Amino acid sequence: TFLDRFMLIFLDDILIYSRTREEHEEHLRQVLQCLREQNLYGNLEKCAFFQPEVQYLGHIISGEGIAVNPSKIRAIMDWPAPTSVTEVRSFMGLAGYYR
Repeated sequence: TFLDRFMLIFLDDILIYSRTREEHEEHLRQVLQCLREQNLYGNLEKCAFFQPEVQYLGHIISGEGIAVNPSKIRAIMDWPAPTSVTEVRSFMGLAGYYR
């Protein structure tokens, strides 16, 4: 299986990562072949190939590593002060995800 070797899946998003362009071409071929064998297809308009950096699930992933998307940090910084237990829990859920 390709999972955690060079591919991540979350719902209907597939992220393929590789060290080199040649390796990426091979990984892409393998994943597309596997999808084809299962009669699964992607929407070409929603695909982005050979990207040096991608935004994925609130993070920015690149050859340098994984970082929290700055817009998510801004959302936490701009969050209004909670005034109830429910609002505190809501904020803690958001902030805890990026901990």
